[in-house]
Amino acid sequence: MEKDNKSKDSKEAKPSKDHNKDKKKPSAPGMASQSQTVIKRRVPASKDFRGVIRIVGKDVDGHLYISEALRRVKGIGYTLSNALTAAIQMQLSIKPTTLVGDLTEEQMNQVEELMKNPTKCGVPLFMLNRQKDFDSGEDKHLLGTDLIFQTKQDIQREKDTRSWIGWRHSIGQKVRGQHTRTTGRTGMTMGVVKKALAPAAKPATAESKDKK
Repeated sequence: MEKDNKSKDSKEAKPSKDHNKDKKKPSAPGMASQSQTVIKRRVPASKDFRGVIRIVGKDVDGHLYISEALRRVKGIGYTLSNALTAAIQMQLSIKPTTLVGDLTEEQMNQVEELMKNPTKCGVPLFMLNRQKDFDSGEDKHLLGTDLIFQTKQDIQREKDTRSWIGWRHSIGQKVRGQHTRTTGRTGMTMGVVKKALAPAAKPATAESKDKK
């Protein structure tokens, strides 16, 4: 009997596994989950702060950093924005952590000039989106509506010359050699039509047998 009582006491003394699951491990100080990491913007203290900035015809939030604001403009990606941010810091003495809303009109004009002519601030040619232009042969970098208009002009020129690229554009198919058997299919879904016509064909065959 004494052994039975001791075994019961030992079972009651052991903590249950469910009880351990309820306890959460204490997180280290200063450590936070990825979902909780939020970039905090400082509250603008200057009276000249502007909430909305217009950069190359694009309205941008003034609470963004320079590199983030540049990426809002069509024609500038992640790599080019980092290169321009470094050039802006070297030539204009503007820190990358500066909010766009704190920049003056003169500084914004200088930034736009560097954006339109990246080669002047040391950006390599392979980062430009208009190398060896078809009409002028120059290396350019187009932004915003200029890029959209030039892209449409290029597609129209390919259509007019009846090239393979222009032909694929004219019929609305993929241009760069992608497979089109299972992707990019447009129009009527033939598989559904076949299934719908199949039941209607069976009664017709039965009636023809009865007539015979």
